[in-house]
Amino acid sequence: MDRGGCRLNGVGGDEGQAAESQGSGGSNYGMITLEDLEAFSEDQLSDSGNGSLEEGEMIEDEQQDRLLHYWQDVGRGHRVEVPRDMAEPIQQITTNNNGTHPREAVPYTLMSRKEKSGDVLYEKRHYEKAHWACITVKEDTYEQSICYGFMKIMRYICQQNSLGRYLGMTIPIVTVVNTDEMHTTLSRTVTVAYYLPTNHQDQPPQPYDTEIVIEQWPATIVYTRPFTGATNEVTIISEINTMAEMLDSPVVCVSDSFIVAGYTNPAAANRQNEIWFLERP
Repeated sequence: MDRGGCRLNGVGGDEGQAAESQGSGGSNYGMITLEDLEAFSEDQLSDSGNGSLEEGEMIEDEQQDRLLHYWQDVGRGHRVEVPRDMAEPIQQITTNNNGTHPREAVPYTLMSRKEKSGDVLYEKRHYEKAHWACITVKEDTYEQSICYGFMKIMRYICQQNSLGRYLGMTIPIVTVVNTDEMHTTLSRTVTVAYYLPTNHQDQPPQPYDTEIVIEQWPATIVYTRPFTGATNEVTIISEINTMAEMLDSPVVCVSDSFIVAGYTNPAAANRQNEIWFLERP
């Protein structure tokens, strides 16, 4: 499968040491997320001048190039190559980051919570049926699959949809993962999914990319546990097994398919994630 320019590159010297210092255990690959992009304010483009109206197009092109180069530098720290065709989606997200498109949380109803010594062990939530934009990917590694899938979803969110405009960011971005029966191995096939904002739920914008499909996920009961840090094969398998030990009745949940929910960007020192177990229908 064509990776859409989303290659994971080894880095050397100081860059390699910096990359290795992120996360713990296993592979330290990363990916560029929408929150990474939104964190780059247009204020950081202030030295691009106050040109006349006639110069507007040239200035916009310069800003787009500067944003792309900035995120290519960020990408190298994550061992990700950001391709040239990501320039427009990056700019689209940045220019819609002035408070007009706040991130919308996927709605749910909290059913119960299990705590120990003041710490939340897990929550039981109910999510209503909803439309999600999904892409299923299988690459050489789990990290490559995530990167490739997210780049595709990012393009859909930004402009490559039937409305031809930025749709708005929702959190979390979720990844459906599969394991073997003993929860020791993670499949390289993953599904990356984006919750359609509320104002697009009734009539979801259609993707131009035929690999992205709009699915209506049924109402679901989810058991979810927060965790921080890197998300890779090692940490995900560890979190799945930890959650299985904490559940009072793990047999009520699907045993070989789980969801990793990401709320913050992978460059964050205290990355916020959740592992989701899905209750059987």
